[in-house]
Amino acid sequence: MKLGAFSVSLNVKDIHVSKEFYENLGFQVFGGDINQNWLIMKNENCIIGLFQGMFEKNILTFNPGWNENAENLEPFTDVREIQKQLKEKGVTMLSEAEESTEGPAHFIIEDPDGNQILFDQHR
Repeated sequence: MKLGAFSVSLNVKDIHVSKEFYENLGFQVFGGDINQNWLIMKNENCIIGLFQGMFEKNILTFNPGWNENAENLEPFTDVREIQKQLKEKGVTMLSEAEESTEGPAHFIIEDPDGNQILFDQHR
């Protein structure tokens, strides 16, 4: 099971303050739109997403089909296949990808401590 790029999506109170803080740690804007209250920032292989007002908790994120530079991986495990394998292992889904579709899709699970994990395929 290839999970793709890993990042932490942070729920922030003020995206401008958080952007400056993480820039001081050496992160640079890699993607997103600060005017829409979200940014993706990167420091070497470390990726964080800053999201203001979009969700309540911090989220662990995997992007099947992408590496840490948002470049396509070949081969990769489709998000629906990852979902199927996890369901077969008894993992409970908080939201599910439609199994009959292709291309972009996502699903969410939660670990035993209540940490949400997003599997978000963009291709």
